[in-house]
Amino acid sequence: MLSKTNEQALEAAIEKKLTGTCIENLSSGMKPISEPQDVYRGGNGFYIGNANDFNAHYAIDESRFWNFLENTQKEELKKIQRSADWKLRISERLDRMIKKYGLLRVLRKGLEVEDAHFTLLYQLPMASSSEAVKENFEKNEFSVTRQIRYNTENQREEIDMVVFVNGLPVATLELKNTWTGQTATVHGIKQYKYDRDIKQPLLTFGRCLVHFAVDTDEVYMCTRLDGANSFFLPFNKGNNNGKGNPPNPFGHKSAYLWEEIFTRESLANIIQHFVRFDGKATDPLSKRTLYFPRYHQLDVVRRLLNHASKNGVGHTYLIQHSAGSGKSNSITWAAYQLIETYPEREGLPGAKGIQNPLFDSVIVVTDRRLLDKQLRENIKEFSEVKNIVSPAFSSKDLKDGLEQGKKIIITTIQKFPFIVDGIADLSEKRFAVIIDEAHSSQSGTAAGKMNQAMGVGQSEEDEEDTQDKILKAMQARKMKGNASYLAFTATPKNATLERFGTKQEDGTFKPFHLYSMKQAIEEGFILDVLANYTTYKSYYEIEKSIQENPLFDTKKAQKKLRAYVERHKQTIGTKAEIMLDHFISKVYNTKKLKGKAKAIVVTQNIESAIRYYLIIKQILKEKGNPFRIAVAFSGKKTVDGIEYDEMNLNDFPANIDTAKPSDPGYLSDKIARYFNMDEYRILVVANKYLTGFDQPKLCTMYVDKKLQGVLAVQALSRLNRSANKLGKKTEDLFVLDFFNQVDDIKASFDPFYTSTSLSGATDINVLHELKGTLDEVGVYEWEEVEDFVKNISRVKTHNN
Repeated sequence: MLSKTNEQALEAAIEKKLTGTCIENLSSGMKPISEPQDVYRGGNGFYIGNANDFNAHYAIDESRFWNFLENTQKEELKKIQRSADWKLRISERLDRMIKKYGLLRVLRKGLEVEDAHFTLLYQLPMASSSEAVKENFEKNEFSVTRQIRYNTENQREEIDMVVFVNGLPVATLELKNTWTGQTATVHGIKQYKYDRDIKQPLLTFGRCLVHFAVDTDEVYMCTRLDGANSFFLPFNKGNNNGKGNPPNPFGHKSAYLWEEIFTRESLANIIQHFVRFDGKATDPLSKRTLYFPRYHQLDVVRRLLNHASKNGVGHTYLIQHSAGSGKSNSITWAAYQLIETYPEREGLPGAKGIQNPLFDSVIVVTDRRLLDKQLRENIKEFSEVKNIVSPAFSSKDLKDGLEQGKKIIITTIQKFPFIVDGIADLSEKRFAVIIDEAHSSQSGTAAGKMNQAMGVGQSEEDEEDTQDKILKAMQARKMKGNASYLAFTATPKNATLERFGTKQEDGTFKPFHLYSMKQAIEEGFILDVLANYTTYKSYYEIEKSIQENPLFDTKKAQKKLRAYVERHKQTIGTKAEIMLDHFISKVYNTKKLKGKAKAIVVTQNIESAIRYYLIIKQILKEKGNPFRIAVAFSGKKTVDGIEYDEMNLNDFPANIDTAKPSDPGYLSDKIARYFNMDEYRILVVANKYLTGFDQPKLCTMYVDKKLQGVLAVQALSRLNRSANKLGKKTEDLFVLDFFNQVDDIKASFDPFYTSTSLSGATDINVLHELKGTLDEVGVYEWEEVEDFVKNISRVKTHNN
């Protein structure tokens, strides 16, 4: 009962912030309010809803819904009111449209009933909007209702709170209070998963935009309730570059949800410009995915737009967002909203009056062809204007797009020098340039083409990456003030930080916005690749300590590993045998990732990659070819008098490539496509695929190459992609490094990770010392240990 009281107190606090008061202040006990509800519109401008007004069958607040239509669209209502059952006609039509397309569709496009058209959400006005648009927005009826009886079959089941817009539910909330030991991450999510009937209209997919599990410290969200399979994402600010929320001196840590996110302007903005369905409108609703922005995505876009509207054109922004941050969505949301950004006042740099947008065009620079498709599909949902996105994969396309003032232009990294020149030539126009550095070298060709465009040569070992080339292009040209540059990267170099970062008072530079690797790891979006990073010496010491300890009569340390370490026979053949011994015994035979685990071998150069590939393939042949391997490199290379390229060396069998471009998740890159097949388990590379290669099944890496700085972080991060369906965990990752030292890798990760921790070799004797301490205390009986070993062995056998 105490828990209920405390949840009630949190409900009251939220209600009071949104409406200016709460039920407890208006009535004794929990008796429903019967006075006219217009009186209670204060705080964030919300009305207090009455739980008795909720129609569970249609999942609407009938009082607010009909009140909104009657106050704002009387003429349209008259067209339907000729029939006695006019309310039923509208309700049924609304129900059918939401079931078919989802609530988002009717909020954005309205509802057509016979010859009437109803607007169900008046849009948030822009700076240039007319007074009529601004007045219409004020007519929207935002409301919050507590203890909603949502279940048509069980009137006793209640949802703690529901947020409505014009009587339509946009968010549900299950509240918990950490002071009573009840948390959102455990109890709130559990309640949604197991205690709520997801077949009821309010909780069916697409009927409500988002479901929040909230306590006084944290917030989690889900857009599709699916029982035990419901997937909740953190909707937290982050704390000290990690998970959670920072202390709030004025209240609860999670108060930003109702103070910042649940304002009328914020919710309208989210509905209009952020929430989206993937796929086509003609696809069945059940097959689509509903995206609601995570907090840092919402925050970075809003901060960018706010800074631009206050400061005008001609600025640079560095957005340091780790892998797992959802950069693609952040970029698409920013691109679309930048073209609708207006100056806050007259006289700002680059502004052409407050009636005109700041930017004539937004240019997205990327090597991800999929981003072009994603931008087109996403913006189609937000905009009524057709063909707003224009691809420019040739210099002519780029020139035409710039001159014709296309709103959003998608182009490639190698065209960046031409973009800088084109912007300078069109000095009367204003541009926002978004640089997506995430997947820049997957193809291995962008760098070479860009060098050709700039007349710069390169050697194989001294290849410049995308950041270097962008910086060089900007330094080689006199930058005009008619463009703002927004660089998205997980791993900025110092020079990139200086060029795009925000200068501090002490002369240092910081990113404009940060979503750190630490936060991504702690929130579970990526895995910690350093948790199981091991140099070959450490690996040998562990095996050797096991072998030499008489209490552990296990298999002796690998002879090949001992030969390599003790006699320093630094041959590719010896190292290849060590790699395969580890992979087959510890990864392949143990059926990691449900038998789908893969490894990548990182070599010094293309010649080394070819030699490794040939030797590993020969060893596998001797073992009966338990699986296939692949090699990736750019161009051609002659080794021992034989010229090789990717295709003739891999000799991919055509009959097993059944993937079609129309298939979901289709990989256009042939090597990536083949390596994704279960038959292929090891990929050998030199430089190609060290950055921007997303293969969630990768869990093991063997390094025989000097890695330092940004390249070290990017290369090792190939393993950090999560794969929940395969049960991928941090303990499944393993990096065996033949070349680098622990301290060097740690130094490389420190600037990006914020809490890098690498240890030396494990000393097996520590376990004996711990056992001795536990024996003395009498923590367990030996029979219990044996019983545990039997049980854990049985579980592992069952899982495999």
